[in-house]
Amino acid sequence: MADYEAFATGLKRALMWTFLFLYGERTMSADFSSIFNHHEREVFTAVTRMSSDFPDVSGDDLLVDVACVALNRLPPRYIRHAVDYAFYLTERERVESHAAIDEAVAYAFRFVKSRTELRARK
Repeated sequence: MADYEAFATGLKRALMWTFLFLYGERTMSADFSSIFNHHEREVFTAVTRMSSDFPDVSGDDLLVDVACVALNRLPPRYIRHAVDYAFYLTERERVESHAAIDEAVAYAFRFVKSRTELRARK
């Protein structure tokens, strides 16, 4: 979780500096700390849940790699509050989102496993 928090803090700082560059100092009073990618939490949960199905991909570093690969396969959904995201989704969109997350995480496990095996052969 510490890696996620460090990443999120860095991303928020980058966003703030981008706004400062584009729009001047007037936006620096805005608090961007509540912004996050909704898929991050869902992917972290799915990685933890599915890790027992992929015993060859173990260890914190590899699980973080799996999360990164999965997140890169999903469109970002930046929100301020999880309830905001849930409120605007239909039931069909919610089901499709969960299916896309599970598919992306399964792909990521297979991808990291194949790369790990490839490195082991060299």
